[in-house]
Amino acid sequence: MQTAKKVYTQNPSGKDNGWLMELYKQGEKTLAYLTAIYPKAFKGFHLHRVRTSNYVCLRGIIKITLWEFNKNGVVGRMWEQEEHILHSGEKLDIPTNIAIGLKNIGEEEAWLVNMPNPAYDPDLKDEQVEYSESDLLHGIIK
Repeated sequence: MQTAKKVYTQNPSGKDNGWLMELYKQGEKTLAYLTAIYPKAFKGFHLHRVRTSNYVCLRGIIKITLWEFNKNGVVGRMWEQEEHILHSGEKLDIPTNIAIGLKNIGEEEAWLVNMPNPAYDPDLKDEQVEYSESDLLHGIIK
């Protein structure tokens, strides 16, 4: 028997916002993991250059904010924002190169399973890029 790896997470200010747990691994690659978000806490923003995110909400209510780079060059809007509310049992697939923010808008700890495609590979060092909301509002591309 093995113990699933659990990592506690914090926002950029150092405040606890939840945890991650690896659910299924194949060698060093993680095929599925659980993200737990404390009530009213926020996780994000981050963007995946290689992996899609394939989310299923298992518990709670989560607002997922997506920022997609505006390739059409609308004046004053480098990134376009879109929001989705996921309740338990609902899913959302997110393509690569879209910044993702997760906010628990419920009163209980929220759980979100991600089955990334391809699987998370710790050897891909620059695959995940962190953003602040200010970066996105000011059109910064990393």
